[in-house]
Amino acid sequence: MRDVNEAIAESIERGGGGLGVSDLLAKVRAAGAGPEPAPAPAPDLDGLTATVAAAAGRHLPAGRLDPDADFFDAGGTSVDAVELIAELEGELGIEVDLDEVFADARPSSLARRWLPLLSTTLAGTSTGSATAPAPGPDALADAPGSASGAAEASRAAVTRPAAAPVAESDAATAHLAAPSSGTGAAGASRPPAAGSAAVPVAGPDALVAGLATPGTPSGAVQASPSGTASASSPGTASAPPSGAVQASRAPAAGPAAAAPGAAPARAGALHATAQAPHTARSLDGPAPARTATHLPVPLPAARTPHRADGDRHSRARPEDLEQILADLALADRLPFTDVPEPVPPRRVLLTGATGFLGSHMLLDLLRHSDAHVYCLVRADDEAAATERLGEQLRGYRLPWSSEVRRRITVLPGDIRRPRLGLTDELWHTLAHELDSVVGVAAAVDFLRGYQSLRGSNVLGALTLAELAATGRPKPLHHISSIAVFNEVGITSMGEDDPLAHVDRLVSGYDQSKWAAEVALRRARDHGLVVTALRPGGIGGHTKTGAYNPQDLSSGLISAFGRYRTVPAFRHLNAAPVDWVSRVAVAAVCEPDAWGFDYNLTGVPNSLDDVVRDMALGGMHVRVQDWDEWRTLTLARLEAEPVPELGFLSRVLRSPTALKLCEATLKGPAAEAERTDALVAALGLAPAARYDAQAQLKTFEKLAGDGLARLPHKDDQPYLWFSETTEGTVGPVGAAASSPCSMALTLSIASMYQLVKERRVDVTGQVACPALHPEPLTVERGDLWVRPEEGIPQQHGMRHQLLRYRLRLLDADGGRWWLEGRKYARARRDLWRQTRALTVEIGREGEAASLLGEVVVPADSYVRDQIDGIRVDPRLTGQEKRAAKLTWLAWFGMEMGRGLVAPFARAAADLLDLRRTPTHTEHNR
Repeated sequence: MRDVNEAIAESIERGGGGLGVSDLLAKVRAAGAGPEPAPAPAPDLDGLTATVAAAAGRHLPAGRLDPDADFFDAGGTSVDAVELIAELEGELGIEVDLDEVFADARPSSLARRWLPLLSTTLAGTSTGSATAPAPGPDALADAPGSASGAAEASRAAVTRPAAAPVAESDAATAHLAAPSSGTGAAGASRPPAAGSAAVPVAGPDALVAGLATPGTPSGAVQASPSGTASASSPGTASAPPSGAVQASRAPAAGPAAAAPGAAPARAGALHATAQAPHTARSLDGPAPARTATHLPVPLPAARTPHRADGDRHSRARPEDLEQILADLALADRLPFTDVPEPVPPRRVLLTGATGFLGSHMLLDLLRHSDAHVYCLVRADDEAAATERLGEQLRGYRLPWSSEVRRRITVLPGDIRRPRLGLTDELWHTLAHELDSVVGVAAAVDFLRGYQSLRGSNVLGALTLAELAATGRPKPLHHISSIAVFNEVGITSMGEDDPLAHVDRLVSGYDQSKWAAEVALRRARDHGLVVTALRPGGIGGHTKTGAYNPQDLSSGLISAFGRYRTVPAFRHLNAAPVDWVSRVAVAAVCEPDAWGFDYNLTGVPNSLDDVVRDMALGGMHVRVQDWDEWRTLTLARLEAEPVPELGFLSRVLRSPTALKLCEATLKGPAAEAERTDALVAALGLAPAARYDAQAQLKTFEKLAGDGLARLPHKDDQPYLWFSETTEGTVGPVGAAASSPCSMALTLSIASMYQLVKERRVDVTGQVACPALHPEPLTVERGDLWVRPEEGIPQQHGMRHQLLRYRLRLLDADGGRWWLEGRKYARARRDLWRQTRALTVEIGREGEAASLLGEVVVPADSYVRDQIDGIRVDPRLTGQEKRAAKLTWLAWFGMEMGRGLVAPFARAAADLLDLRRTPTHTEHNR
């Protein structure tokens, strides 16, 4: 081998000896290795697409999935996606990034992105792990004779930038037609690698240029760095210099594209396709011309594109930005319209009525207006749509009565389909009869990418805008989101403040809500009156406790209460659903409120607010850094899985969704001056902080559904104090002569148990020689304050103040029970009434055998039960003082009510001047 290398080196020094670089490499390989094994067959794109589609179909209700259909639009869930990825990784033998599936979940798109990975895996399997790939000329120039250089060249070939998928699913198809346009695809390609040729594709600028000049043939437009463009022959590709960006207009696939030279489409008709761009790499020389039915297979984009800050999850994907720009251009095709008549609506189209916010808005529209509401519900027919709507309303604890059904019309349709999936006749009827359009429907998923969400969240909003602008002028009320500000580092979130930079929104949900609102801002230039209503986190109902289990705020609050930890955050912009719905409906029904932007975020909660509320509820939380909290929460969810919190676990594992969480937790407080003014002008309930009292019903329901954990008596006490009693007991029917004393500790795990149950936990010992020579231990004890609202057990003047129930265990294992009561009477010895306890004691399962009375010594009452109050040491000094004052104020108020009741009753009897005595009076 050394002799061969020396001979080759001498030949090169003499002028090469006729050997080229390829010949040189061939000789080196031939001298250093045996014959090469046969290369593995190249993976087939169509076969891989079919494999992915078949696997995805097994996780869908329909049992199948078309190659160009979106997995989530077909009914797949986030859980289904996780299971699908695990199945495909085992079947294909490659490692897949879950975020790629959520970004664009069409089998054809996934196959294009995974094809190079599969090719690399098969090549490595066929050649063996010990054989390094042959270096190319560039690698040889960089590192002669280096196997690492060859490997680097191989990785560079795999990660060469290319384009996004070609086709878009029917459900996510825009249909805003351009007059006499010969193309339907839009987008801008990313620059190809230097020295390679690419099939040019259309960018958003080229799309606008094409719309401005109807009838332009489908040709290539090459954009130079200076911003100029030059046309090239259709179907050809040129090799631009490094850094140049190419763009062309490619013919659209599918029947939606208009044929060249066709008559101009009706203004406002929605039947052109806005889709992501696609590029194809060709080898040396120009690419042959191709038709729309024989498009080249593009290489997938790099899995880890380069970012200036080194974090691929800190910026939006280039292909998503290109698609967003193409979708924004669709708003320019909306018809122009006049100003609607400024009167409260009488016929309203409502989308999203089966959702959490939409269902409450439906009921508020019926309660606070005379409008008849048309509800668009995704279903096959009217009967199925009606059944689904009723089921959702009942699930949110809302009425589904005959009166509700009388004032609504259920329309089976789909926000993702052209003209909402309605017939042409029904579309035109609604266009001329409706007074208002309210768009609440949206796909809310923090894991899915823009390509997967645009059909519902962007194109659906544009379809509603077209309906509002067609026929009778109508206002459009669009439920946006505070997520349009979800940029890490944004400084303010006022109603008229600039939105986030779209390239810094990495979550597909944030991008889709941003694109929808910006597109509808463009629609305002066409005369359309658009009202943007931006809720933040939507909390549970303050009266019914109904909540949205998939809402991020609900998931975070559940985790806070379950694990008693919170991440450090600035503000939580959340409000209860009943307040958000009421204000949104007020804006819909008040013409003077139309056409503005509103932040429906209520009063934001700070970190101190949340910690204090949870502490008062007995849930003392520890504040952690975001990364530490996320790591520990994931570990706990994995150790003890909670099915109801599965979505939160997936969010915390997704780098893309984590950016959304980071922006949400680190963002400033939302400002809502215009919303506050509207609420005041209409006399509605002002915004209030979504505090512990407002969350009480919701937290109870969360705990009942397994999403949270209420304070338990086994938790560390929140507040406690001692109580000692002394007295005598005796057998039933005999004098009480046997001594009996109790040394108890009264504690509360949270203020929740006082407000909800008026109960105090009891532990300690009971010394009663008549029962056992040694003290008995309190196994379980409860004390109720004013049980049954203080109503006497039997007719008389004794009202219950306190009730004790203890389960006792003696040293020999015997079990006993003790029942004690403090009574209030209309007498002057009030001080003794608050200290005297009548007791009954018996063996477990038997009647009482001992009766008597024990009393708290006067000198120990104040010392133990006021001055001796102890509070959880984890609280600050200020929180400890607040806890003591809260307990004393609540207990004093309850005792005062109990002591006043018998005096009030006695006064009522004295003032009763009826002449005929009643049986009650005679008995007294």
